Amino acid sequence: MFSRLLASLVVLAALAAGVLLAWPQLVGLQDQLGIAQLIAFRAWLIVGAAGATIILLLLMFARPLRPLMAALAVIAVLFGAANAGILVSRGLTQASTASARTGTVGTASGDSITVLSWNTLGGHPGSAAVAKLALDSKADIVSLPETTDAFATQVAEKMRADGQPMWALGLSFSEIYKARSTALLISPALGDYTVQSAGGTGPPGNTNVSPTVVAKPDDGEGPTIVAVHAVSPIQGEMTNWRSDLSWLSDQCAGDDVIMAGDFNATLDHLAGRGTDGGVVGRCHDAALAVGSAAVGTWPSDMPLLLGAPIDHVMATPTWQTTSFRVVSSLDALGSDHRPIVATLKRR
Repeated sequence: MFSRLLASLVVLAALAAGVLLAWPQLVGLQDQLGIAQLIAFRAWLIVGAAGATIILLLLMFARPLRPLMAALAVIAVLFGAANAGILVSRGLTQASTASARTGTVGTASGDSITVLSWNTLGGHPGSAAVAKLALDSKADIVSLPETTDAFATQVAEKMRADGQPMWALGLSFSEIYKARSTALLISPALGDYTVQSAGGTGPPGNTNVSPTVVAKPDDGEGPTIVAVHAVSPIQGEMTNWRSDLSWLSDQCAGDDVIMAGDFNATLDHLAGRGTDGGVVGRCHDAALAVGSAAVGTWPSDMPLLLGAPIDHVMATPTWQTTSFRVVSSLDALGSDHRPIVATLKRR
C-alpha cells in the first residue's frame, strides 16, 4: 500500500513539474531563476524528454518498476510533445513572409521600413561586415547592442560611401566595457531623430545595466525607434532583468513605435507584459507574425533550432510585418548573436 501511494505521489509530482515547466506562465514563473533559463531552450527540453523516455522504457524491464516507469514515460512523451507543439506554433522557418504564414498576400499599404538588429559583441564582426549586411538588406534602421558610437560611425561612413547615408546615434554606460554601449543607425529618409532616453542607468530613464537608445523624430512625424539591450537573466541580475523588460514594455505604450535588439528574453519570458494584444506593451513580434519565432538567435555556435530566440523586432499595430529572417551565414565572424532582419509596412 505504501509503495503504491509513494508511486502515485511521484507520478503526480512529475506531472505537475512537467506542466509547470512546459507552460510556467500559467502561474507566473516564467521570469524566475532556473525556470527562465530552462524555457529559453525549449528544443533542448524536447531532447531531454526524449532521453528520459528511453531510459524509463529500459527501466520497465525491471518488473516491480514497470507501472511507475510506464506512467513516467507517458509524462515525458507528453512533455516533449507539448514543447514541440509550442515551437511549431511559433514557427521554425529561418526566413518567412506574411504570405507564408497566413496564406495571403496581405493588405498593408503605405511606407515600408526594413529593420536590422545585430548584437555585435563589441564590434567583433568588423564594421565592413555590418555595413555590407545593412546595405544588402536595404536597412532603414540598424539596431546595434554591445556596439560603441565610434564603431557605429564607421559603419555609417561605409554605408554612405556606398550611397546609403545613415544617422549614427548611441548611448554608453561605460568607456571601458563595450558591452555597455548601444548604437542605432537611422536613414535620413525617415527624417531627423534625437536620442530621448536618459544617459543614466536604470528606470525611469533607461534599462539597468546596458543602455537602450530611444530616438524620437524631431518633427513628430514617424515612429519612435528603440534600440534594445536588456541585461541577461543570470544569477544576481534577475531583478534588473525583470525591471528591464517592464521598462521596455512601457516604451511600447504609444501608437507608433518600432523596437529592435537584444531583449535577452524569449516570448515565454515576455508573457504578461503586453497590452491590447501586444507582446511587449502594444508591440507585436515580427518573427511570430510570419512564423519564425522559434528560430534561435543566440548563441551563434548552436544550431538554429536549438538556440534561444532572444533577439526581436517589435512594432505597434501601426505596422504589419511582411518578412523576417535570421541570418546564419555570418556565424563565424565573432559575435555570439545572429543578425535578424524584418520588413514592416505601414497599415
